[in-house]
Amino acid sequence: MGRGKVELKRIENKINRQVTFAKRRNGLLKKAYELSVLCDAEIALIIFSTRGKLYEFSSSSMLKTLQRYYEASHPDPPEDNAESYREYLRLKSRVQDLDRYQRNMRGENLGPLSIKELEQLENQLENSLGRVRTTKTDIMFNQLSALQIQEEKLQEANRVLRTKLDESATQVYHQIPRTHTFFQPLECNSTLPIGYNVEAQPRNAPHQQQNYNGYISGWRL
Repeated sequence: MGRGKVELKRIENKINRQVTFAKRRNGLLKKAYELSVLCDAEIALIIFSTRGKLYEFSSSSMLKTLQRYYEASHPDPPEDNAESYREYLRLKSRVQDLDRYQRNMRGENLGPLSIKELEQLENQLENSLGRVRTTKTDIMFNQLSALQIQEEKLQEANRVLRTKLDESATQVYHQIPRTHTFFQPLECNSTLPIGYNVEAQPRNAPHQQQNYNGYISGWRL
């Protein structure tokens, strides 16, 4: 069965519309390139998506093709207007080149680029990445140096405060009266007997004989 005819109208589904745009856009760019090669035609193709992204193709130079278009569509223009328009086209082309370069640096719209252009873009990204890393290292080193200086200042302030605190403590110690004591000795009677209460006996008293009950005279229980 043959393919049915597609009705040309706006696709309402947003996702399907974006997919169709991407496919048709790539096909249109490819056809424009093939036409320029097969027929040696000068072609300039400009496409803006609904989001405002620019997609373009030029077989030679976009600026030259637009100038040729202006000259062909406006024969014998006034000199002032022609000069202003050429300046406008030059600035517009410059803006487009910068925008395309920026999108390429973000990794977008790389399909039309050749191997040589991709290698140049890769080298530019590596150089940019190296500069970013160098700048990051310098900033981190400067921040570390500033923190070390701040730490030294805090340590010095701490030493000064500690010295003042020691001096204040020494001054307070010397102001205390020497006659004042915090502890008083306890008074005790050294004549108090310690141990068993043994009746005093003369040294030459005769030794008492132990009785039959097992008690020794002179001891109290």
